[in-house]
Amino acid sequence: MAFHLRVELPDVPGSLGALATALGSAGADIEAIEIVEHRSDGFAVDDVLLELPPSVMPDALITACHALDGVRVHWISRYAAGANLRMDLEAVESFTAEPAKAIERLVDVVPDTFRTDWAMAIVRRRGAVQVAYGTGAAPHLIDEAEQWLELDSSRALDDVEAWESMVLAGAPGRLRRGQRFALVVGRRGGPEFLPSEIARLGHMTALAASVQDPDAADW
Repeated sequence: MAFHLRVELPDVPGSLGALATALGSAGADIEAIEIVEHRSDGFAVDDVLLELPPSVMPDALITACHALDGVRVHWISRYAAGANLRMDLEAVESFTAEPAKAIERLVDVVPDTFRTDWAMAIVRRRGAVQVAYGTGAAPHLIDEAEQWLELDSSRALDDVEAWESMVLAGAPGRLRRGQRFALVVGRRGGPEFLPSEIARLGHMTALAASVQDPDAADW
């Protein structure tokens, strides 16, 4: 079974090796590790994608991590079988290769890149806010969509009371012909979006908007 583990650890030489050793001793087969954030307080946050045999419970990983000095587990959850951690450069290449559908390709790669359950791009068409493009698990529009189009910077969307179990983030975009859109993403249950993730989401959305062909019919 594949799992996604988000862990905080001291940002010093040897910490990552000690973490890998502890997870391996607990029965985990590590497939990929990605540094999510280097913090100013001397700690880092990493995402670990790993496989566990059916005989090993996820709690064993938490116990192994917490046995290390300064290590704290932020989140652990099942992860789609066969999924890979996607680097930002690979994500950018996917939408720069097809300028007529840059925003659509951005939406497609966001769930793997940011470990979200879904992503969608919303726009205003003929006076109504609509989902221009969304991944399969993306929800129908809700009341807050109108204000999401007015975002002036990428941020966590923590003002949606009806979605207590969903952690949301959004980023604004403006196409070259001036049309506004917003990228909205969601994680069911967490973890919370870190400032570095929100900044990356904003930069990637702005880049996709600059690449998008202004003459594309759907936009």
